[in-house]
Amino acid sequence: MAVIARGTPGFSGADLANLVNEAALLAARRNKTMVTMRDVEDAKDKVMMGSERRSLVMDDKEKMMTAYHEAGHAICSLHLPESDPLHKVTIIPRGRALGVTMQLPEKDKYSQSMTYLTSRLSILFGGRIAEEMILGKENVSTGASNDIQVATNIARKMVTEWGMSDTMGPIAYEEPEGQVFLGYSISKRKNMADSTALMVDKEIRRIIDEAYKKTEKLLKEHKNELDILAHGLVEYETLSGEEITKLLAGKKIRQESKKKSAIKPRPTVPTAGDMAEPEEILSTPSPKTV
Repeated sequence: MAVIARGTPGFSGADLANLVNEAALLAARRNKTMVTMRDVEDAKDKVMMGSERRSLVMDDKEKMMTAYHEAGHAICSLHLPESDPLHKVTIIPRGRALGVTMQLPEKDKYSQSMTYLTSRLSILFGGRIAEEMILGKENVSTGASNDIQVATNIARKMVTEWGMSDTMGPIAYEEPEGQVFLGYSISKRKNMADSTALMVDKEIRRIIDEAYKKTEKLLKEHKNELDILAHGLVEYETLSGEEITKLLAGKKIRQESKKKSAIKPRPTVPTAGDMAEPEEILSTPSPKTV
């Protein structure tokens, strides 16, 4: 129950009831006499991220690229300080995501330290850098688009709202987000000169570059683990945090029998509905998904 609670922050009573009903339906479709944790996990994924996209077509190269991308996120989360525990990694497409790396916090968090935020930046870049290491910079995909957006937003807030830049100091350079009334963006007061805005951009770039270099170094040091996890994802498609620990320790994994893979061989002529969409991972709210 604790795992379910940690994985459903902000759920209302009705949301939880819907989750339980969905898990019961999944168990019934699988001819089970009782609902297991796997049914609850699959139901939670469906409610939060959408149904498995069985119409999505991925060839072996795309599948391996997605596996390395998610493995990059996961390996970073295992080795960085103050990182939330790794809960699950999957390369089964759901909603707009080609794969997901999910972390669950151990307790409620009301603030975030600078160490936690810099680790978060490295985890976000882990997927992109893993692709570069394996495929080369000329072959990286668009799968990191959401990661880059989230990382840039975090770095900007570190500089302009949270006073985490020695160069800019503890000054609020931008008004907090959350204003939703019509015309707010037009009437928003400008808090900095053009020269100051240039300094802010340079600081954001510095923070991003430092996180990127830190991630490159970490993944090169743990290249063997990256390879093991990526090939494990290709074989099993979904791995829990406990299974990942066993896999990296060289132990065998036993999984409950699963349905036919959601990733099918590529047909001769793919249909319009089979086109892959950008990957969406590691959203800021918990549980954190890559």
